[in-house]
Amino acid sequence: MSMLTTGFLTGLLLTLSVANASSERYHPNHLFIKMKDGQSLVKSPLIKSSKKIIPGLYLVKTTSADALATTLQDKAAIEYVQRDFYSGKSAMPKLEPLDLNQLKMKAFTEINLNQFNDPDVSKLWAFDTTGLDVSGAYASLPGHTPKEIIVAVADTGVDHKHEDLKDVMWTNDGEIPADGKDNDGNGYIDDIHGINVLVRDAQGRATMDTMASHWHGTHVSGTIAATQNNAVGIAGVASNVKIMAIRVVPDDSDELDSDIVEGFKYAAVMGAKVINCSFGKKNNEGGMVVRDVMNEIGTKYGVLVVVSAGNDSQAPFFYSNNDVDMKYPASYDSENMLVIASTTSSGSLSSFSNVGKVTVDVASPGSNIYSTVNGGKYAMASGTSMAAPNASGVAAMVLGYYPELSVKELKQVLTSTVTKVPAFTERMSSGGRLNLKRALEVAAQ
Repeated sequence: MSMLTTGFLTGLLLTLSVANASSERYHPNHLFIKMKDGQSLVKSPLIKSSKKIIPGLYLVKTTSADALATTLQDKAAIEYVQRDFYSGKSAMPKLEPLDLNQLKMKAFTEINLNQFNDPDVSKLWAFDTTGLDVSGAYASLPGHTPKEIIVAVADTGVDHKHEDLKDVMWTNDGEIPADGKDNDGNGYIDDIHGINVLVRDAQGRATMDTMASHWHGTHVSGTIAATQNNAVGIAGVASNVKIMAIRVVPDDSDELDSDIVEGFKYAAVMGAKVINCSFGKKNNEGGMVVRDVMNEIGTKYGVLVVVSAGNDSQAPFFYSNNDVDMKYPASYDSENMLVIASTTSSGSLSSFSNVGKVTVDVASPGSNIYSTVNGGKYAMASGTSMAAPNASGVAAMVLGYYPELSVKELKQVLTSTVTKVPAFTERMSSGGRLNLKRALEVAAQ
């Protein structure tokens, strides 16, 4: 499905949703209904309950999603109907053996060690000029204290007890831990570090246990914001971040659209300004629910969603082009989303990274990334899942120093200050790699 305008979507998505439903897995008792502007939610005896996601968009519970969708096809007040699709079960990425020969180690090691006392910072090649030039940025930071930025990690959960993460976890000050009450009245009980939409209480509310059972979300979090200069482990890209854990991805990677949008909405309402989204799926099933929610939280709450481009390429023989063979959410047409390809320590495109002149924005380090994993450990992994958090760290640093930037302005700063790479010109819109030092310099202007 190509990127469609809102006008063309009106009416068409009802038909597409019904046509695609038979070939995709979806929740049998959930249905999204998007009403046209000014219209109230339609009434039907098949609707047992409803929840407003954003203005005009509802998730309803029904005895039969198929039957309800069929009865709504001819309703003029409806913009679209979409089933609540699963992304599809698949094996999660595997950790890699630590191979220092795969890391581009050179003089930047000494510079990093002078700036950071974290003993394994020399393994973070992304700090080099072939990466994000984090070293150069920290050598010439602006002369004022950055604002704290909450980055929501929408993933498999986070090991909030990890020695390099425990001090950078976001804490909900409105909640009294473990008292079994919704102290801040936000609809969630004891949501201290975030929410877990995969486990729900008897009332259907997401619960508070965001502890990771898979390493993926913990690895992502360490890349963004592992505690700097604590003489332990590694350092994150950003010094001004608190990590909000949003557990939306099961260990078999089979996330529901409804869980994704609930996690995004929670993060935005609770103050996150960047959401890291290191997941995706190949099929969109004709729906725009996730895109519409990203647009809403970007406009209303000033949230940038950083998304991995995908890992379907087999370069140099084949590059998976998201402009043609779309992946979601990476291929949505949202100004509030930054889509990230992956690079190696030499600065070249990773062999697995998806590309897209229109739908992929920039590149960021994603091969052989050393970071935190569950149980107080550290390990190496590769993927655009690893490239996205490097980009999220850059975005959070720039926004922290210049919090007056709108989402559109922040995205413009990040994409206009890249290190240009001729080979990237036709493979992403910016034609280059993110550069933290340059982004901070231009943001100051």
